Amino acid sequence: MNRILIIAPNWIGDAVMSQPLLASLKEIYPHSSIDVLASPWVASIYRSCAEVNEIIEAGLAHKQLQWGLRKKIAAQLKTRQYEACFVLPNSFKSALIPWLANIPFRVGYRGEMRFGLINFSLDNPKKINRPPMADHYLALAQVLSESKGSGNLEPADPKLNVSAIAQETIRTKLRHASIPEESIYVLCPGAEYGVTKRWPPEHFADLINRLIATNSLAHIILLGGKGDHNLAKSIQTQAGQSTHLHNWCGETSLDEAIALIGMSKTLITNDSGLMHIGAALKVPQVAIFGSSDPRHTPPLSNKAKVLWLNLPCSPCHKRECPLGHLKCLKDILPEDVFQATQTLY
Repeated sequence: MNRILIIAPNWIGDAVMSQPLLASLKEIYPHSSIDVLASPWVASIYRSCAEVNEIIEAGLAHKQLQWGLRKKIAAQLKTRQYEACFVLPNSFKSALIPWLANIPFRVGYRGEMRFGLINFSLDNPKKINRPPMADHYLALAQVLSESKGSGNLEPADPKLNVSAIAQETIRTKLRHASIPEESIYVLCPGAEYGVTKRWPPEHFADLINRLIATNSLAHIILLGGKGDHNLAKSIQTQAGQSTHLHNWCGETSLDEAIALIGMSKTLITNDSGLMHIGAALKVPQVAIFGSSDPRHTPPLSNKAKVLWLNLPCSPCHKRECPLGHLKCLKDILPEDVFQATQTLY
């Protein structure tokens, strides 16, 4: 198997969880060239994967067929003569391009009327007792492993590399902001999924004041996308506008965010893509879970501590609390998270 294509998932966390699959494919076929077809917002993850030869960025929009664009991309891919393609999303649309490109070996999970588009398929696991997402993707490599006569693949934690260029850019930003590298805490208050994954802003503010009171040299950087900027601004206001608190939400590229997380002393996040990036970089971290399930999407790192109340109503996987109280997050108190940070070292 000389040329392999990966159709990337659309969520940052899922993209991180796919790295063990890439590593296993490289182990089975060490001389193979692995390319990834990815949307621009997850391409940075694959730039951080040592196994990837080339990233093909495609502006494929969510919930849109874009038939003409998919045919154009497929025609371009056809000339590369890929022998196998792993389709990680479950959608019908995601399976169209490798089929149109006549890639002979198309691997993925069954889902959304893909019969024929995926010709080597696995059953999707039931929602109850689902395996961790990294193992879910890794299972697809087992199809190739068995065909080659190899044994069972061992689960592995995701591993990312930091771009030297992004690291230098972040160091320059830190110098301009008079932030020493040695005492950076990165807090990620956002979660694109919705409010049921976001620890309350007043809790973040309380935690920030505890961290600064304990370590006068600490600098807290609030990190996230542009959509998290106002949330972070609210946290700043509630925390008292300390000069050691910095709102960088929307101020970095994802490559730069990866570099900053890699430099941090401690990372505190909700269940989000940035949480998985921290785990893949083996940064000491506290991960706060509410409506989601840490048994399915945990931060895969021995340096991560998960806080989850496991209430009878959770995990509900809802974007808004069905009961209206959001106790799964509100009842994780700032002192609980602060104490967890003290056990990381």
